[in-house]
Amino acid sequence: MKRQSGLKIMRRLILELKPLIHVMVMTITLGVLGFLAAIAIGVLAAIALGTWVEGSSVVSFETALVLMGVCAVSRGLLRYGEQLSGHYIAFKILYLLRDKIFAKLRTLAPAKLEGKDKGNLISMITSDIELLEVFYAHTIAPIAIAILTNSLISFVLSQIHPVYGWVSAIYFIVVGVLIPYFSSISVKEAGVLYRQVFADSNQYILDSLRGLKEIIFFNQGANRLANLDHHSCTLNQSVRQIKNHEGFVTGLTGVIISSAMLVFTGIGFYFYTTHQLSLTAVLVALVLIASSFGPVVALSNLSNTLAHTFACAQRLFDLLDEVPQVDEVAGEMEIRADHLAFDRVTFTYPSSDRAIFKEASISISKGDKLALVGPSGTGKSTFIKLLMRYFDVQAGRITIDGTTISKIPTNALKAKQTLVSQETYLFNDTIVNNIRIGKAEATLEEVMQAAKQAAIHEFIMTLPKGYDTSVGELGGLLSSGERQRLGLARAFLHNGDLLILDEPTSNLDALNEGSILKSIRDYHQEKTIILVSHRQSTTAICDQVYQLKDRKLEMSS
Repeated sequence: MKRQSGLKIMRRLILELKPLIHVMVMTITLGVLGFLAAIAIGVLAAIALGTWVEGSSVVSFETALVLMGVCAVSRGLLRYGEQLSGHYIAFKILYLLRDKIFAKLRTLAPAKLEGKDKGNLISMITSDIELLEVFYAHTIAPIAIAILTNSLISFVLSQIHPVYGWVSAIYFIVVGVLIPYFSSISVKEAGVLYRQVFADSNQYILDSLRGLKEIIFFNQGANRLANLDHHSCTLNQSVRQIKNHEGFVTGLTGVIISSAMLVFTGIGFYFYTTHQLSLTAVLVALVLIASSFGPVVALSNLSNTLAHTFACAQRLFDLLDEVPQVDEVAGEMEIRADHLAFDRVTFTYPSSDRAIFKEASISISKGDKLALVGPSGTGKSTFIKLLMRYFDVQAGRITIDGTTISKIPTNALKAKQTLVSQETYLFNDTIVNNIRIGKAEATLEEVMQAAKQAAIHEFIMTLPKGYDTSVGELGGLLSSGERQRLGLARAFLHNGDLLILDEPTSNLDALNEGSILKSIRDYHQEKTIILVSHRQSTTAICDQVYQLKDRKLEMSS
């Protein structure tokens, strides 16, 4: 996607704050008052010193000391309040952003998520969003605080003498505006590169952990480790580029602030020797400029942080701006699913020029048992994806009870369809909770009945904790056949009227396959079944067998 400018990204990030704007105003107010209290401590010390040397001044020596104590205590309380409200905003906005990201992922699934790196998505959902906390807790408020605080300081200095006001304003603009602006431009590409390299490293590590068994079996440990070292070196190089830039900016900022001290000392000496200002006024001006760079220095140090933040935000906004493959349909609708039809359907994948279907038609009535056979790559899985509306067709239409599926509410469509794929994803949870994915409110008796239909109940009962046994990460404590049978149990529990089976017994031996097929035949006679399989034995439960030829659906003889 097209890379957005820093200002546009910042504007979008700030717009996310709309629900919390009142808290942000409080944070900025407390921050300004806190800095003013801290600056006032030094100013009051200068006044006290001037009073002690020159005699009477704005306030007495004793009063100045008392006010210093009050400001010191106030600074602590105001700083605490600023940090508390600022971090409340940060963590609240992270919650809102994560909710928005997950909602977006749901609209992109499954069609547009199939080709995305899972490690990249994990990096985005975790570390990328987490880094935005720095922007909300340590960027927005400091910018506003710096503008307000240093504007007030310049105004006060101008009241002591106009030259002080103009000189201070110039230094504040250089340190707080020019340095961060040009610095962020020069380090922007490095920030984007770092986030991408970081995401690639995450993906590689995730792949290595998932394939650890294969790596060991095929003695690829050394090669994998060498590649991991390469990823680490690339990551270190991208970090080093950013850190070198950060060091340069810090040094440059320090030099400019030191020059401000020297300039103010020289100006003060001139005004004092020419009797334009008193010693107290000169000391106050010098203390003011010396103690007021804190807010703008915070801005100067933001450039590298913003490089990371904007890179993360760019990736998140790219995802949020991505157009779903199909638009969900809201609302409710009662579907009987008495009749399904492909009516002269033509379909080509968005990333391809080759049509998978061309004016393909088929009619399926409730209770039909239909098998779809053919070599790999002919479109069997595409048939299922179109029926489940992962994609919309380019021509023709797919209907349920005469209604085009693109007009059927998404929830109603999902409630009627149940998919069992070749690979079953199991969560790192108990067996009972994994089966209950099919029906969250199911009783244990219902879960056990579904497990019996999937020929997995007896195995589960041999486990020490039975249905409360954990399956491990990615179901790693179970065999591929056991995982597939749990997937079947999950589908049977869902109890949709349309049962879609994509190689449902590919990981099962002949005995278990026969048991599963018998269960489907005995318990699901009233359901419509669409089965994709390479096994002739699996298609035996179907009364119709179709194959894909010349991008059309033809019944086998």
